[in-house]
Amino acid sequence: MNKPLRRISIFCGLLVLALLVRTNWLQYVKAEELSTRKENRRVQIAQYATERGNIIVEGNPITGSAVTDGSDYKYKRTYTEGALWSPVTGYASQAFGSTQLESLEDQILTGNDDRLFFDRTVGMFTGEKKQGGNVVTTLNAAAQKAAFEKLGDKKGAVAAIDPRTGAILALVSTPSYDPSVFAGNSKTDEKNWVELKDSEDKKLVNRALRETYPPGSTFKVVTAAAALEHGVVQDINAATDTPEPYILPGTKTPMVNHASGCEKASLIEALRVSCNSVFANMGDKVGRDNMVKTAEKFGFNNDKIDIPVRAFASVYDKTMGKDGNAQSAIGQFNTAATPLQMAMVTAAIANDGKLMKPYMVDQLTAPNLDVIEKHDPQEMGRPVSGENAKKLQEMMVNVVEKGTGGNAKIKDTVVGGKTGTAQHGEGNKKRPYAWFISYAENPDGSSPVAVAVVIEDSDASRDDISGGGLAAPVAKAVMQAVLKSNKV
Repeated sequence: MNKPLRRISIFCGLLVLALLVRTNWLQYVKAEELSTRKENRRVQIAQYATERGNIIVEGNPITGSAVTDGSDYKYKRTYTEGALWSPVTGYASQAFGSTQLESLEDQILTGNDDRLFFDRTVGMFTGEKKQGGNVVTTLNAAAQKAAFEKLGDKKGAVAAIDPRTGAILALVSTPSYDPSVFAGNSKTDEKNWVELKDSEDKKLVNRALRETYPPGSTFKVVTAAAALEHGVVQDINAATDTPEPYILPGTKTPMVNHASGCEKASLIEALRVSCNSVFANMGDKVGRDNMVKTAEKFGFNNDKIDIPVRAFASVYDKTMGKDGNAQSAIGQFNTAATPLQMAMVTAAIANDGKLMKPYMVDQLTAPNLDVIEKHDPQEMGRPVSGENAKKLQEMMVNVVEKGTGGNAKIKDTVVGGKTGTAQHGEGNKKRPYAWFISYAENPDGSSPVAVAVVIEDSDASRDDISGGGLAAPVAKAVMQAVLKSNKV
């Protein structure tokens, strides 16, 4: 063979080799990546070719599937009382993707999870169509509805937890949205999506998990816990050394009280009437670093709280000065919390100091209802000792029985709570947030429910905005719903 032909043969051989390498690279190395790319329309068509499994509340599905007209996506997601449950489910849209449980548990819901391999294999031989598995939640339907209806047209959120296990009983955010209205990929779905996305009310935001607020006076229970845990206070009935006026450390600025009788007030009395000066003083005596330690034991500064939806981190500033720490000790300055976080604080106190990890999915089941995965409650930490938790419970019960939390009273039931009215905005000129945290007890002393309520905005006048007036009735309705369902 002459030299030119040999060169051409070698070149052609290299081209064939490159083609073989490229083909094998695509088929075996890049196959999974290419098959799962969002741009691969076949993946999306396959995703909506079968009915999704359901999200379940107390044995009843709150989701479904419907045939899509005029689309190569055969099924689209439907929702029962979508606005009520969207803070739990999130959404699954043919055009706009998915969020929350619909996204995190997508493999189970579509039937693509490896743990459903046997079901898919059996279906190939029996001719049964592919089915998705189910996500069984911990939600209490009555509590969810009570929270949603009581919030009404107010802008706010509710988180309720079973302190004994960490199971989330209610998760509400208002104003809400119905995921059904943009579940498809039509022009109407697109129009509805744009309206929601651009809404000034931020309807797509889950305020219970993904919005942080200054917790105001509800944070005083954390400061009280820190004062007890770090030995600043032993006797909650003993007078403190708080002067009137109390001057913020390192400044000439007096701490303003909105209650009377705060000079040298005991811890239990200061919580009852919500003395800013006493808790600012306690925060300063505990010190910033110890305040941070206590707050973090309750869950603050933790950006990995997954329920399984990830919540925004609540914040207690690690770098502020003494005056900032004193203000933060009453839930102002840089302190910020989600409703979930304040429900966790309340749950730990109600559970005698033991904080259980919050969770919203009880189990995952196959299409035939066999349990694939079951959640086991997990202890997250011990923010306070059992002895100090009892003292905090006594203080919180006193708030409801004799103080600012009277609107949360439930007949023949022990209820502990704390009100909060949090100032915010430049010069505190914006309408304040109304907070209420509470728990209710069973006859045996255990607590089946801890609640946190925040009302971001309402039609009440500024002077009428208070945690006791606006948020406490919401918490009461949720607690009553849980107590009633436990008796059934």
